[in-house]
Amino acid sequence: MALDLDAIYTDLHRHPELSFQETRTAGVIAQRLTELGIEFEEGIGRTGLAAVIRNDDNAAAGERGPVVWLRADMDGLPVEERTGLAYASTARGVDPQGLDVPVMHACGHDMHVTALLGALERLVATTDEWRGTVVAVFQPAEEYGAGSQAMIADGVLDRFPRPDIVLGQHVTPLPAGTIGVRPGTQMAASDGLRVTLLGRGGHGSRPQATIDPVVMAAATVMRLQTVVSRETDPRDVAVVTVGSIHAGLKNNIIPAEAVLELSLRYPDDEARARVLEKVERIVRAEAQASGAEEEPIIKVDHSLPPTINDDEATARLSAAFTRAFGDDKVVDPGMFTGSEDVSWFAREAGVPLVFWFWGGVDPQVYAEAAASGSIERNIPTNHSPFFAPLLQPTLDNGVANLVTAAREFLATR
Repeated sequence: MALDLDAIYTDLHRHPELSFQETRTAGVIAQRLTELGIEFEEGIGRTGLAAVIRNDDNAAAGERGPVVWLRADMDGLPVEERTGLAYASTARGVDPQGLDVPVMHACGHDMHVTALLGALERLVATTDEWRGTVVAVFQPAEEYGAGSQAMIADGVLDRFPRPDIVLGQHVTPLPAGTIGVRPGTQMAASDGLRVTLLGRGGHGSRPQATIDPVVMAAATVMRLQTVVSRETDPRDVAVVTVGSIHAGLKNNIIPAEAVLELSLRYPDDEARARVLEKVERIVRAEAQASGAEEEPIIKVDHSLPPTINDDEATARLSAAFTRAFGDDKVVDPGMFTGSEDVSWFAREAGVPLVFWFWGGVDPQVYAEAAASGSIERNIPTNHSPFFAPLLQPTLDNGVANLVTAAREFLATR
């Protein structure tokens, strides 16, 4: 019986799970892999799975066929869904700080998982047409930037056939039917920083007896905006975002500390060093300007390398996509300042990576927004509470993309 991909997708969308908590999601994947008769292991890197289709009759004779890895991420985000869909999420979860939070598939990972299951179904059905080995990696905790390394630390590269190439895709606000791929840096490197500003707490009526970390934090946030606007060449790429501020519990208490969470983005290691130096200088200088008696604590929560597509493999895959879907469907989307941890698999294995984007927006809706200059305002992007790919043809396109990519690098019978 064929997989009902629409039903799988809507079920996953209704039941998102936070990073490293994807137990139900893993169970759904395991059930479908069992139905397809595909060998797999669960619990890799805590909640990850890896499946393998071995279709290499000549391996015993020493003629090993290609090994292609296909990767999809599984985790949701602490976002309250506002799409109004009939299958919208009302799920809640507990975040790493122990807080009860809403959970939503606001980045399309439910689409990634479903498309990979559909691609495996097609590859199993056509084993008489190709030769080699396909490894499907269902990765947890991409949103923490930690899932791929957790799977690697748990031996996924040793427990499964090592790749000759790693392939992956991400749904994005492009018109459905569009594939965005480019050689070189496809996505930026990033660091997540946790900055603790240490003041001296006290009564809100006697600010002169305190060192107010809320004011310190406010000054720091405003000064950090100058890293890009005044200290970075306009021709260069850099992003400094303060995504979270936590300080205080009551209006008449000046707290003892404030915590800032930063997201930094850059295209390469040189830019990373420059931005990190500027951020640290500003944080320490604003603390000193506020009269802080203790140095701020700056901790890197995660660090991701740039997602770099191999030139030769990208050219080959772009040509395959063009043959399969038409020249007008394959575009260079430019470098995305978002970040990914998929490249760790290719880096650790020492093999090429190709990672591409595929569109999930109704083409007419996108064209109208483009004509009115309102794409940024009217087309929800990843991590928005309104983000939801058009179910079809986005899902079928995602399946076709993966099958086309896998078949390009597998041997033909």
